[in-house]
Amino acid sequence: MQSPWIQSLLIIGLSIVACVTYGILHDQITARICVEYFTIGHIPLFGGIQDPTLLGLVWGVLATWWVGAMLGIPLAFVSQVGSMVRKPARDLIVPLLVVMAVSAGLAAVAGVVGYVVASQGSVWLLEPMASRVPPDRHVAFLTDLWIHNASYAGGFLGGIVLMLWVVYDRFRRSYKLERKTAGEKVSSA
Repeated sequence: MQSPWIQSLLIIGLSIVACVTYGILHDQITARICVEYFTIGHIPLFGGIQDPTLLGLVWGVLATWWVGAMLGIPLAFVSQVGSMVRKPARDLIVPLLVVMAVSAGLAAVAGVVGYVVASQGSVWLLEPMASRVPPDRHVAFLTDLWIHNASYAGGFLGGIVLMLWVVYDRFRRSYKLERKTAGEKVSSA
């Protein structure tokens, strides 16, 4: 087993890669739903990119690498610090994929809900954004807004659940190992 420092760096890197990959895929979709969400709702990048593919790629990285770091640092801490059995990075690949899948599911549901409530006029853009975004793009803009907010919320809550699971699993494995070791000492005496 590698040192806790190496495993911690691997966990942080894995979290960043997972979040950036999610962000790029996510923004490839949302940039096509409403390019104005990126071109008007965000600061202009590199001379005002308008291409949805480039916007999705650039914002997919810029908007999520720090989320990955904010997830990875505490995740590395709860996975590696202390006397309990450590959780290596490889054991976190599937749980991180589950967090990303749940976030994507929440984003999809939020997108449908956002679209419906915006189409019905139950939610609307406020100023100054309402004046900046063409009126025929308000519903699409709000749909993207709901999708993005749900992804961040899902990732945040999923990250907390993942960290709690890691602590629980480390405790459970340590307890089992302790009981097994105690049983072996009794049987060898």
